[in-house]
Amino acid sequence: MRTFIRSIGELCITAGLVVLLFVAYELWGTGAYTQAQQHKLGNELDRSWATGGKVTTERVELGHGIALIRIPRLGKSFHYVIIEGVSVPDLRKGPGHYPGTAMPGQIGNFVVSGHRTTYLAPFNRLGDLRDGDRILIDTRARQYVYKVTDLKVVQPSDVSVTAPVPEHPRADPTDRLITLTTCNPKYSAAQRLIVFGRLVTSVPRAKGASA
Repeated sequence: MRTFIRSIGELCITAGLVVLLFVAYELWGTGAYTQAQQHKLGNELDRSWATGGKVTTERVELGHGIALIRIPRLGKSFHYVIIEGVSVPDLRKGPGHYPGTAMPGQIGNFVVSGHRTTYLAPFNRLGDLRDGDRILIDTRARQYVYKVTDLKVVQPSDVSVTAPVPEHPRADPTDRLITLTTCNPKYSAAQRLIVFGRLVTSVPRAKGASA
């Protein structure tokens, strides 16, 4: 009996270590992959923009970078390449643009989704945003400045937030909007945290802003 109990204890310890290693990989190991992908995509975007690559009104191939996102409220280190696409492989590279929604600066709804945990967790602190906070989107030619107008938690089935006019899928858009989406609460996919914003201005992109 004593040997049996000892064996069970050893198995529990081993299982616990395996779980801890898995959690560590999910939280930090996946981030290394995303960091490498972001570095690669950033270099590709630099080369494309330097040689006069596609402008924001043109569609980009899935899995490739289309723009940069910065949110001053979240610190100077918050700087990500936005990927075209929101499939599982796409979002492992960084925040993803919903294909079919508006491109940066266009009339309609520019919708971007990102992980809140794992894979560098680009949208981990999205809940810290407040009305009036700036969301900066850099493209080859211009920087678009959006300001946060609202935050909301919805069910995963509520796709109306990605409509050209959020929550009004039958309405025709007249504004230039942005919507950021991520899981809620942290470490759960039970809900979605939504950040809404509206374009307030755009300026020529500063040389080297993608570096």
